[in-house]
Order: sequence, then C-alpha cells, then structure tokens
Amino acid sequence: MRRHVVTRTILRLAANLALCLTLAAAVPALARAQASAPGEATLLRPDRVFDAEDGRTHDGWVVLVKGNRIASVGPADNVQAPAGANVIDLPGTTLLPGLIEAHAHLFLHPYSETLWDDQVLREARSYRTVRAAVHAEQTLMSGFTTLRDLGTEGAGWADLGIRDAIDDGLIPGPRVLAATLALAATASYAPGPNGWDPDLVLPQGAQPVTGEDEIRRAVREQAGHGADVIKVYADFGRRGGVAPTFTLAELEALVDEAHAAGLPVAAHASSPEGMRRAVLAGVQTIEHGSSGTPEVFRLMADHGVVLYPTLAAAAAYDEYFSGLPGGWELDAVDSELSPRIRGTLEAVRAALEAGVTIGLGSDVGVFPHGESWRELEWMVRGGVSPAEALQGATIVNARALDLADLGVITEGALADLVAVRGDPTQDIRAVREVVLVMKDGVVARGP
Repeated sequence: MRRHVVTRTILRLAANLALCLTLAAAVPALARAQASAPGEATLLRPDRVFDAEDGRTHDGWVVLVKGNRIASVGPADNVQAPAGANVIDLPGTTLLPGLIEAHAHLFLHPYSETLWDDQVLREARSYRTVRAAVHAEQTLMSGFTTLRDLGTEGAGWADLGIRDAIDDGLIPGPRVLAATLALAATASYAPGPNGWDPDLVLPQGAQPVTGEDEIRRAVREQAGHGADVIKVYADFGRRGGVAPTFTLAELEALVDEAHAAGLPVAAHASSPEGMRRAVLAGVQTIEHGSSGTPEVFRLMADHGVVLYPTLAAAAAYDEYFSGLPGGWELDAVDSELSPRIRGTLEAVRAALEAGVTIGLGSDVGVFPHGESWRELEWMVRGGVSPAEALQGATIVNARALDLADLGVITEGALADLVAVRGDPTQDIRAVREVVLVMKDGVVARGP
C-alpha cells in the first residue's frame, strides 16, 4: 500500500481526535495487536477453507501464518507448524480471505438517524471524523479488512487522516483507499440550489467543477493531497429525472488526468447515458447502474468495467423513505418490493446476462457500518451464487481495485483472514457470524 503525504494539521485533526475519543474501543484492539508480534507463527484450524480462486471450500485444510504473510495452506497433514507456534482452533467455521468493501462512506451514518443534508450542514467536521473512526473499527470487526471510501461528503480531506492513522496503528480499522472530495458538475450535487436560499454559500458534498481545465486542476489537487482513487458523479437528479452532468469530453479529460497520476476512476452513474459516457471515457468501475440497459451492460463487459450495484443501500433508502417495503431483511417476495429495489435487482440480472463483472460495493453509510454483509445477501437474491458473491467480496474486488496479494488464501499472500460460523457457500447468511478477524497477520478479533 503506497503512502501519501498529508499536512500535519489534517493528521492531528483526523487521527488524534479519533484516537482520544475512541480509546475505549481502540485499546483492546491494540493490545491484541501487541500479542501477535512480528514474525510470530500462527496456525489457524477451521473446519474448511474457502478458495476464492476456484470458488470452492476445502474441508480439513489449515492455514499457517508467519509475520504478515500466509506461509502455507492445505490439508492439515501437509502443513507443519514450527515449534511454539500459536494455534487457534476454529471449530464449525469457514475461513475466508479478508472481505473487501468497494463502496463505502465512513463519514456518513444512516439517514434514518440523521438526514444527509443535516449531516453535511449541521455536524462539525471534527465530530464527523471521530464518528468515521468508530465506523472504521466496526467495519474491521465485521470481517472487512479493506475498504474503498468514495467521498467524504463535505468532510474535506479528513479521510486521508483516517487512512493514515489506521496505517500507523493509531486506531483500528481496515485498509482504506480514499477518494477525498469526489468531483461533481457545478450545481449538480446536493446541497444544491433547490430548496435553499440561492444567496447562501453552502458546504458542498463534492468538489464542483465545470469544463476540462477546471476538471484537470481538481484531479491534480486531489491527487496531490494523496487520493487513492478519483470519484466522479457522471450523472445526477435533474428536472425530469436522472441525467448526465458531464460531457463525454469532460469525462475523458478527467480520466486522462487521473490515469496520468496513476489513479483509477470510479463513476457514480445510474442512467444509461451517464453510464455509457463514463465507460467510453475509460473509468474502471460504475457505482449503482440501477437503470442500465442490456446495451450499456454489454458495453461495460466489452470494456472490462466492474459494476457495484449498491443493492443494500437501495433497500435501506426505500425502508426509510418510500413507505413501501424495501425487503430490508430479505423476507419479502419480489412483487412486494418497492420499484427502486426491484429495478436494481433487474439491473443486476441484466448485467450478469451481459457478462459484466460484479463486485461487492454496498454504499454503506446509508445503512449502518459493520453491516456490509447485507450486500452479499442481496447479490445472491439478484442471481449471483453464494460462492460467486464471496468471490465478488474477495478476489474480484482485489483485482478490480489493483490490490496485490489480497483477496485470496494462497502461499505468500497477505494474511488478511476471516472465520465465520457455518458455511457461507451453502447459506450466505453465515457471513453475519464472524468469529475471527486477522488483518496483516495480526488478530483484531478472536474467538
């Protein structure tokens, strides 16, 4: 994981405040980390190991970890632990690679608690940063050892401080890929002019830009501050519905500048035209895609663009606001669901039919942090098999986000490992019951 330079002021704000006010949660995790000294060998003995490369489980396999790497994996008789190795028995469990959440917002909390506008306009940035640190620990303890945060939603550069504080061991949390401010077309992302006194200068949920020159300047600014990914709102709600907000030429300039800085681009897009322009411009991932057509999904497949359908967020949004059942607990039949979630499920099925690669990206923050497993359950309802859903949260996301040595349980890979009770390849709901979390060879949560 490459590191980036951030200002001392931002680091003090984001890291020190989070450290102080989450001390009660952080100290136990840090104590556990100290118990797993660098170079120490640990033998994990679950009932079975999930091989993300072939999508199958292997009964009777064990995993030997030395330092922060997987030293050996295979049948118990074939793996020899050194004398004095720490042995962790995990009866009744399946061992998975550390799960990867590809679409999160650490600086948001459920809209059923506080509306988005009130979070952005009323909650102090320092308060939101502390809350984000708590969310990061909740994410890690739920089995997600890596997270891509796609925009601070008005909290400035604070995600860089959270990322670096985690990397430095100041606070517990997953590896964070930070998108910083995100980019939106001028007057095309709330809080916008609708519903507010137009003379007010309001905090913005993303960095507003117009024209190729401004776009390139903003990408350079975000890259210079240390962004790991550039997020762009390729479309958004306008009068008459969702519509593109950037021209194809503007998106091409954005992608060109990002790629020149070595950064991938994630595009918020749900309209067919917004998706089409983003794909043709060269983005790596499409976020949402709820109104995608067979034609645009075929275009995505042809260009190797990965889809993150954010099903759990769509269901949560409808539970909160539509007055119709979002099927939040997955116990409603499709005909009883709201049009939003039915349409999103249909889009997933169309994307699968077109051969689009689908990963796990849930838009968590709309719903509670630590519950990204909901997206796995919705993926299965959308037509993905349980094993394929697990691959989407591991090897697919690792490859899509260019995360070498993650997402697999193989010799030499980084020791990010999660044990869950039961067999999620048979019942995906097993991912809710996390027994052990190991990140970078250190046990963050143990039996």
